[in-house]
Amino acid sequence: MADSRVSALSVYRNLEAENGLCNQTDGPSNKTNQEKQKHSLHLSRRRKIMKKKRKYLKVKLESSLDIHVVNNAEILHGINACARKDPMGSRAKRKIISKRVRKVKRMKLKSKKFEVLSNDVPTNCSTVKSTTTFKRTFPTKPFESKDARPWTGPSLSILLRDLRHIQNSKERSAKLFEWLIAPVAPKKFFSDIWEKTPALIRRHNSNYYKGLFSSEDFDRILREDHVNFGVNLDVTSYFDGEKETHTPTGRALPVVVWDFYKNGCSLRLMNPQAFSGTVWNVLSILQESFGSMVGANVYLTPPGNQGFAPHYDDIEAFVIQLEGKKCWRVYDPRSNEDVLPSIPSRNFTQQEMGTPIMDTVLEAGDMLYFPRGFVHQANCLPEVYSLHITLSTYQRNSWGDLLNKLFPGALDLAIEDDVEFREGLPLDYLDYMGVQNSEREDDPRRESFNKKVYNLMRKLLKYAPIDAAVDQKAKDFIHDCLPPVLTKEELACTVYSAPARWRDGGPRNVVLQIRGSTRIRMLRSNIARLCGENGSILLYYTIENSRDYHKEEEKCIEIDPELADGVELLLCSYPQYIKVDSLPGGSLDDKISLAAALYEKGLLMTEYPLLPKRD
Repeated sequence: MADSRVSALSVYRNLEAENGLCNQTDGPSNKTNQEKQKHSLHLSRRRKIMKKKRKYLKVKLESSLDIHVVNNAEILHGINACARKDPMGSRAKRKIISKRVRKVKRMKLKSKKFEVLSNDVPTNCSTVKSTTTFKRTFPTKPFESKDARPWTGPSLSILLRDLRHIQNSKERSAKLFEWLIAPVAPKKFFSDIWEKTPALIRRHNSNYYKGLFSSEDFDRILREDHVNFGVNLDVTSYFDGEKETHTPTGRALPVVVWDFYKNGCSLRLMNPQAFSGTVWNVLSILQESFGSMVGANVYLTPPGNQGFAPHYDDIEAFVIQLEGKKCWRVYDPRSNEDVLPSIPSRNFTQQEMGTPIMDTVLEAGDMLYFPRGFVHQANCLPEVYSLHITLSTYQRNSWGDLLNKLFPGALDLAIEDDVEFREGLPLDYLDYMGVQNSEREDDPRRESFNKKVYNLMRKLLKYAPIDAAVDQKAKDFIHDCLPPVLTKEELACTVYSAPARWRDGGPRNVVLQIRGSTRIRMLRSNIARLCGENGSILLYYTIENSRDYHKEEEKCIEIDPELADGVELLLCSYPQYIKVDSLPGGSLDDKISLAAALYEKGLLMTEYPLLPKRD
């Protein structure tokens, strides 16, 4: 926010004043030893202050506050920039900025060395912008793999089989993502490509993604599963610059769906993980790498057709070409405001499109990545159809989304703790504040009101419950997640393979033997999250989530505060096994009860399958 600037130099001078260093001079050259020692001490203390200043600036920049020193020269530079960028509107902008110059002169500090924009002064000049650490230069240069040789990695079926033997779900996810983007190294991808530029990875191997999804799978799902128009399947077309949706209601039967396809319509299967075990398995593994839900859509387009208008999305997209070919055009974000957007765009017209930064044809086995905000469109070549799946992640997972969780909590704490936040507003504040009174810059009451608000905002920072806000983000992630696909080894050591049966007129093998010596661990790294809410400690978990997005409400169990340390130890020590009797808190019976409760919820696995007690 441009109006909530913190003056770095004013902070520095306050630190100087607190340490008694204002207006210090070096003194005469013929100092005594005592004076030299005193001067050396002053220099040492000054260096510490500068170190504090640098640390302060770093912390504030990281917390997305605008710390910006502005002097008259910068504002005058802004006037010239206005004139260069917008000659027609420069006079109005000059007038606004000139007012700012006069006000800065009135409000400048008494320091002889510095002339600084005080954080008491509101800023209305659009040309003096806040400092940002994320800079974008246009046009973007996309990444493209150069190797012309076929890339032969392991098949997906072999890879998934090998991943079952990796005990740590984080390492399992890292291996799968490495295969997904090979031959690009994950370290290079996240440092040079992620959220920065599109990337085209050519494999020259049409079978690379074989087994993930196919047109035969699409047909089988239509015939064997209950697919509904509008919920699971969209029907669209794009002709003469106009996108049309032809989605009817009711069940999507094969004869109806394939008739749409034969008439040039594109088919989008949403949430394919609800119907395909392989897609479900891949997505549930990958979500461990991103700490964010990974979703998918499947697109089947007939030859020579296009299903969607140019647009950008609010997700990081991995386009995997499964069958056929498709021509893709990718464009830079249309403005800085469209870089990494939090909401998707409207449909653009062809006349609004400029020159694409990427114009390429994806073939089976290729992958295209583009960050959110990059406009894209795709159409089939006249001679061949196209089937691709788009993996998506990082929706609403930005710093801004975290702060959206943080500030309401901080404000609640501040209002509860500090009477200054509970004091009433001035009786007449409506007479001089608000947009209709924004031109009354000379009214001292506005200046006083703004100063009060800025001071309260600064005080608000010390109440920021950062860890609690992160836990709320994690709670959302847990609810968004797909449930895990368990391996045979995991099934054998969890409640899902318990030998309880009905036999001879009654249940048998119901009670399992969990002892103090039983070694246990959480089932997956992100299987659960411990959160404090309204005086209670709750453990949210994913194991009972639906394969359909948010079909189920969020699931949690309440944890006894005395046993919360034991749950925390289990979460933090993953993937190591821990003996039940080594859990902190409570008696041995309490620890066994905790382990049994988590085991029965499917959140724990034992080192070896449990044996039932004799009936």
